[in-house]
Amino acid sequence: MSTLLDFGKRILSGIWRAFTLTRSVVLNTIFIVFFIGFIAMLVSDGNKITVPEKTALVLNLVGDLVEQKQEVSPMDAFLTNALGEEEERPEVLLANVLDVIAQAKNDDRVEILVLQLQGLRSAGLTKLQDVGVALTDFKSSGKTIIALGDQYTQEQYYIASYADDIWMNPQGFMLLDGYGRYKMYYKSALDKLAINQHIFRVGTFKSAVEPYIRDDMSAAAKEANQLWLDDLWLQYKQDVAKQRGVSINNFDEGISDLISKFSKANSSFAEYALTNNWVDQLKTRAQMREALISMVGENKKGTSYSHIGYKDYLSVMTLNKAMMTNMKPLSSDKVAVIVAKGTILDGTQKPGTVGGDSTAKLLRKARTNDRVKAVVLRVDSPGGSAFASEIIRQEVELLKAAGKPVVASMGTYAASGGYWISAPADKIYASPSTITGSIGIYGMMMTFEDSLAKLGIYTDGVGTTDISGFGPTQPLTEGMAQLFQLTINKGYQNFLTLVANNRNMTLEQVDAIAQGRVWSGKKAKELGLVDELGNLTDAIDAAAQLAGIENYDTLLIEKEISERNKLIQKFLGEASTFMAANSELLLDSDLSSPNSISTKPMTNFISQLQTELTKMNQFNDPQGIYSLCLACSEQ
Repeated sequence: MSTLLDFGKRILSGIWRAFTLTRSVVLNTIFIVFFIGFIAMLVSDGNKITVPEKTALVLNLVGDLVEQKQEVSPMDAFLTNALGEEEERPEVLLANVLDVIAQAKNDDRVEILVLQLQGLRSAGLTKLQDVGVALTDFKSSGKTIIALGDQYTQEQYYIASYADDIWMNPQGFMLLDGYGRYKMYYKSALDKLAINQHIFRVGTFKSAVEPYIRDDMSAAAKEANQLWLDDLWLQYKQDVAKQRGVSINNFDEGISDLISKFSKANSSFAEYALTNNWVDQLKTRAQMREALISMVGENKKGTSYSHIGYKDYLSVMTLNKAMMTNMKPLSSDKVAVIVAKGTILDGTQKPGTVGGDSTAKLLRKARTNDRVKAVVLRVDSPGGSAFASEIIRQEVELLKAAGKPVVASMGTYAASGGYWISAPADKIYASPSTITGSIGIYGMMMTFEDSLAKLGIYTDGVGTTDISGFGPTQPLTEGMAQLFQLTINKGYQNFLTLVANNRNMTLEQVDAIAQGRVWSGKKAKELGLVDELGNLTDAIDAAAQLAGIENYDTLLIEKEISERNKLIQKFLGEASTFMAANSELLLDSDLSSPNSISTKPMTNFISQLQTELTKMNQFNDPQGIYSLCLACSEQ
């Protein structure tokens, strides 16, 4: 007995020591972090980031170009930075990029703009076009833009095409492969697992559910997708051809033409790019560095050319902007901008996802703010929950009823539920390359009675009605299936009516261009689904005009950061700056691209599967009804 007691005491003592050690480590880590932050604040002036005289601004973007960033806790962001780890999916805010380019245009210290884009991941043609407009405006100042890199993806090259001179490594790579939509299909896999799919939909072209009921893309979906993909590809080719001064026929869409040119270029992608006028010069990294030194001189260390990176320039600009804002008298009239970016889900969601309740709350905040005279709803969403979309739409209607004009500004996507929340706006703006339409809804559920039967598991019991006990472990009855389909039919009619009432069309006219079909923004204007082609700035101007105001400021209404998190951000932000300024491991010039896109096939495949599973798992419409364009959810 004594031995057992001693053994028990040793176990408990060990657990307590482990708990004490863990608590000590956590508390000490927090103390060290805040201590570093405090010290950093005291010595921050000595490590202040400055813009060198006669320098190059390096637009070294790393991550996805987005309308709104996903929410990341201050502590996670600090630890990632402090430990030198890469973010799993870094993001770059489009508005910041446009502001940086505009600021650099009039900054006498910045003599050239260097586009170093190998860290840029996905963007979408609409956002690329916005950056292109900003670069064109930058060049009107007479300043030079240089693009350089070891290789260029199609999206990176679109931005690079606006440069006065494009450089690429002699061993580099680039290939413009066009747009495509290729998805994985799971019907046979689900059949092998004995999982029964029950699909309820309206619309010939509503193909969101096809991956679960087919092993290939239907002819109708291929027809619809090919139409808008061709439209986007034509816009891409026209824009790039114009910037490069080449014929639109310069794009090698046939494999035989590509092989012929590639063979003549000594089977070198770099030489092919040079002879095809995609790039202007082939230079090694050393040669690039020397060429830039000849333009702007050396940096203080004499190790590279004088330059300042995108993040550093943004931090300096943000600080100066805040100081100027405090000094500048602000207009009492506001045009509010509310961003609806990501999949539309029910309830309250974090930034980067559109929550029915959380987005409605932001719209309500604009409605109750007396200084807000008009609202721009910036939509960058492929849709999602039909119920959440309707909650947002109702708040848009209340804004209009309060006498505040609403203008919808469509980003890369405003399809299905994204169009649902845009339709009631007083005016709709879209980019020519916006992916919109997809007017249709569907419902989907899976039952596992056959899968469980293979394991010897069954469901049985009694209930007081025909629908009691309904769930995923039992077969779907014919009556329940009919009930679901009637609900979907009604939802589709509601969607048609919403569009018809707000776009001054008949139900038959809307149905003819609906049925789940996807359109480009350019085609959507021809069809009457949008009013004007333009960007966010155009939409803001239109909102002010509708409100009858001339002197106004824009007000971004977004989720507020708690005072606690603001304090943590301040401490950790100072600490990050302090450590960065004193780290010998930081990038100095540099022409290397450690954050370039992963080319590991297996990693990409697994990542794609994880993305698909995450999408399926996050759907939370209370009635299981969705207005989502899966075909256009990856640009």
